[in-house]
Amino acid sequence: MDVNDYRFVSDWYLPADRDATFDALVDVASYPQWWPQVRSVEQYDAETATVMVRSFLPYSLRVLTTQSRKDRGAGVLEARLDGDMTGCSRWTLTATGTGCAVRYEQQVVARRALLRRLGLVARPFFRLNHAVMMRAGERGLRRYVGSD
Repeated sequence: MDVNDYRFVSDWYLPADRDATFDALVDVASYPQWWPQVRSVEQYDAETATVMVRSFLPYSLRVLTTQSRKDRGAGVLEARLDGDMTGCSRWTLTATGTGCAVRYEQQVVARRALLRRLGLVARPFFRLNHAVMMRAGERGLRRYVGSD
């Protein structure tokens, strides 16, 4: 694995309905309303948007997301990612007896020059930056779907 390759997995639990959670996650344009690190979304059509994200490190990432799978029955949303990082992401939602288990998986390669140059020494900070962003996303989504 190259120093600029990243694989992230985050597991969330929301005491909320799976369909309501799915609806919130499929609506990428709404992310800035509930996810503080998603600074803006420019929606082009139902499947494509540019998303600007920034967590605690002093840089923003611009990523073109293209929905590649939307399967409500299976509880799966997948997207191809391009821009400052390329790869794919996947949300998997599973109804539980008391809510919804959410897994987010992302496999990307850093493409932005600064990230590539700093990859070896800054990797732990990039991972921490991602973890902070994901914790805030879970809290925000919990409030957004009314389960908090």
